[in-house]
Amino acid sequence: MKLSSWEKRRQCFVLAFLLTILVIQFFPLISYAQNLGAAPATGQAVQGQTAAQPEGTVLNLVNWVGNVIAPVGAALAVVMAVVAYSQGRGVARWAVTAGGLLVVSGLTRLIEFWIQNGTAGVQ
Repeated sequence: MKLSSWEKRRQCFVLAFLLTILVIQFFPLISYAQNLGAAPATGQAVQGQTAAQPEGTVLNLVNWVGNVIAPVGAALAVVMAVVAYSQGRGVARWAVTAGGLLVVSGLTRLIEFWIQNGTAGVQ
């Protein structure tokens, strides 16, 4: 069964119309979720900065690496150490990697703690 040109055009028009209605319905929600305005994002992932500033972006990146990537990588390195041990291979490189990633995570948390306490003391 072959659709005529008119039917294809009608289907495309109906699809575009439905998509337009859907976008119009969700656009206010999307724009509200992305806009922090001029207020600082206190209590959020970015302390004392708005998400629109580069400093906030860098702080988010550091927090993400220190609080998410490094601990997950350390856990994966521990798993790989166990797998290597079960197969009779050396585990030192995986253990050192896990320890190093935990040190990176701990140092970023320590620096974050110092910054928070340092900014609270400065008036």
